[in-house]
Amino acid sequence: MARKSSKSNSGLVYSTESGTMCPGCNKQQKKCACKQTQAIPKDGIVRLMRETKGRKGKGVTLINGLPLAPVELKKFAKLLKQKCGSGGSVKNGVVEIQGDHRDTLEKELASRGYTVKRAGG
Repeated sequence: MARKSSKSNSGLVYSTESGTMCPGCNKQQKKCACKQTQAIPKDGIVRLMRETKGRKGKGVTLINGLPLAPVELKKFAKLLKQKCGSGGSVKNGVVEIQGDHRDTLEKELASRGYTVKRAGG
């Protein structure tokens, strides 16, 4: 049986009965309510930026500010990766696409009705 700590800011982390617990909503990791309620950006601008930091010099294109739920964001990222012919991933609501594909992505996002802005250098 799992017990909670006496501290008010700590929650149940793991239970032998139900497995790993989400620290945000204290539900099972599989039934986490936090995943569906991630904060959606308020300004409505999708930002494209190129970054190499922490990737051994390899550049990636980051797409930040897409107002989509995590499940739809993953599907949309798959479509964008296919348009670019490249790999990538979704991390913390930010779509990462390998390589510098800002021109292609800017046209694709603008054709889908998003306000696109290039950020960074």
